[in-house]
Formats: sequence, C-alpha cells, structure tokens
Amino acid sequence: EGVVLAVQPVADGTGGAVRVAMEHVEGDEPVVVLSGDVPLVSAAVISALVEEQLADGNAATMVTTRLDEPAGYGRVVRDTTGGVLRVVETKTEGDASPRELAIREVNVGIFCFEPKALRRALQNLQDDNSQHEYYLPDTLPLLRDAGLHVAAHPIDDPGLVLGVNDRVQLARVTAVAQHRILVGHMQAGVTVIDPASTSVDAEVVLGADTVLEPGCALRGATRVGEGCTVGPQTTLIDTVLGDDVTVSHSYADGARAEDGVRIGPFAYLRPGAVLRTGAKVGTFVEIKNSDIGEGAKVPHLSYIGDADVGARSNLGAGTITANYDGREKHRTTIGEGVRGGVDTSFVAPVRVGDGAWTAAGSIVTEDVPPGALAVARARQRNVADYAPPSERPGTADPPARPPS
Repeated sequence: EGVVLAVQPVADGTGGAVRVAMEHVEGDEPVVVLSGDVPLVSAAVISALVEEQLADGNAATMVTTRLDEPAGYGRVVRDTTGGVLRVVETKTEGDASPRELAIREVNVGIFCFEPKALRRALQNLQDDNSQHEYYLPDTLPLLRDAGLHVAAHPIDDPGLVLGVNDRVQLARVTAVAQHRILVGHMQAGVTVIDPASTSVDAEVVLGADTVLEPGCALRGATRVGEGCTVGPQTTLIDTVLGDDVTVSHSYADGARAEDGVRIGPFAYLRPGAVLRTGAKVGTFVEIKNSDIGEGAKVPHLSYIGDADVGARSNLGAGTITANYDGREKHRTTIGEGVRGGVDTSFVAPVRVGDGAWTAAGSIVTEDVPPGALAVARARQRNVADYAPPSERPGTADPPARPPS
C-alpha cells in the first residue's frame, strides 16, 4: 500500500531508472535513491543521510565508505574542500587512472537529492560511455557545473552497504544479515546454541527463554512463544508455537501448536495442523489439516489427515485416517477420550464417539457409538500341524545346514 511500481522499459542504466521513477514523484521533499543490491543498509543510515541533506542544503548527498579491496566499486573523487567532484567507474580497463584506482572511498549506490536539481541533471544526462547507459552518478558533475554543492556522507561500517553482484557476495551478505538477526534475538533472551548452523528470517518472532538447537531453520511468519525448545534439525515455516513447546527433528509448514505441546522427533506437520494445549505428536507422525485436541496423543508411526481428534484421546502406533476416496477428501471425527488400538485405519467419512475403543488391526468403516469397542478385522484361524512348504511331501530336500 502506498507503493508505486515504475517500469523501466529499456535497461539503459541507473540514471534511466531514476528518470522513469521521477515521473511519479511530486513535491519538493528530498528524494532518496537506494540500490536494490544493497540489502543491509539500515534505517538509521538513511535517516542520517536525509538529515545531512536538509541541514546543509546540498543538491545531493551520497553515502560512501572505505574498503581495503575496492575492486568493482566506483571511486569517489573529492575537491580540496571535501566536496564530491565525481564518481569514477571501474567496470572496464582504462575507465580510471592509477591515481583514481588508489582511492579507497567508494560509491555504494545510496543518494539523497533535491528533486528540482535532480530533474534538471537527469534531463542533461548523456550515455557517452562504453556501456551506452545513463549512469546516475554522472548527475553529480552536472550539479557541480551548475554551481551546486554535492557532499559525501561516509559511514564507518562497510557491512551496512555490502553489495551483491554474484552468488559469492550473496552468501557473504546473507551471513552478515543472519548474524544481526540472531544477535538481536540473543540480546532479547533467546539462546542460540550454534549460530553458524541456525537460520532465522527477519520477520520471525521468538519469545524469551526459548532455545534454538543446532540445525534450525525458521522461515516466513513463524512465531515462537516463551520457554520453547526448537531442534535440533528442525524447520518451521509460517508456523505458530505457544509457550513451552518442544519440537525436535521435525518439519512444520503452516501449523499451529498451543502451550505445552510436544512434537517429534521426526514429525511432519502440514498446513492446517492444529495441536491443542498439551497435545503430543511423536515419532514419524504426519498431521495434515487436522485438529488434535487438548492432551491428545498420536505417539508414533501414524498419518492423521482431515481429522478432528478429541481431548485426551490416544491413537496407537500405525493409526491411519483414509481420507481420500479417489475423488474427494473426507473427514474423520474422533471424540474425547478415545483409545485407538495399533494399526487402526479409519475410512472416512466416519465418526467415533467419546470414550470408544478400537481393537488392534481394525479397519473402521462405520460410526462407533460412545463407549463402544469396535472390532473390525477378520477372526483368527489357526491351522493345526502346519508344515512349512520345504518340509511337505514331494518337495526337494532343503540344503544341509552348516555345523554350528
């Protein structure tokens, strides 16, 4: 909201881009220009830049920094009073003299302009360079020629203005950003056991006294409450955890867990998974679009999809909700205090009443009344005096066993 996207029809340089953008700018407020490949710049730097521009009445003020290895950056050439004369690009050999190449102060692509002066300079901008592009820094000598002042706003921390031109630089900038994010959380009371193996997006919210074990990745709109333990080796995407939640060796995407929930190890929570207070989802359990009630347990080796599980129910190992009939998904409703035997399959749509039980190995295809025991399996039949095939008459003798 409040953002206008200006499309540059031809990739004709940074000056051409600003010229297109200025068609949407009105009034006489300072115009700030930021390069899109400088993601670490802070609001404090931008505010200080604008304040200096307004206080000194400059036609333009540019952010600069000093680099020990400035290769690839435009060098800032100053006059004897400290004002900026021009920026010398170094994209191709011969663009800069040896003396200019020795300059360590560089242009980082962040400017603040007086709008009227900027418009006049853009009108006179030329593309007489090897790339045949309109360079925004070329407006600076035009402003100087008009008798206007151009100033530099140097910053001491080059990390704030690191640029990204390749995947190596992207990795470096990402590492710096991650360090800042994690430091902020740690200063707010979050414990990060191994920052080098932990990745947290900028918009993630973490509560105090939460612990991030090694190998965690927290993405998107994830919110974690207080006193939680996340990890090791856990990924949370757009997932919300209440207070005192434990998640270990698990993957959650679009899930929600209330206070005191226990997840994992090796659980998979898919979009729409809701775990109520004190619930447990254990080892090798997948939950999709399901509501697991307060204190309910799905301890291990189960798939619960499109289901509602009541409070305090306990579903045994190997529980499956068969929710898809080949055309549509159907819902399984399991009441409160239900005890599901191991290897029970619920063929949806089906309802199980409060306090009901299912026998081990049952395939439940009909509703189960409250308090009933559902036995839905073939009756066991024992075949007496059964001989293995290899010992039946007419079969070849089995190979002799080696002596023990």
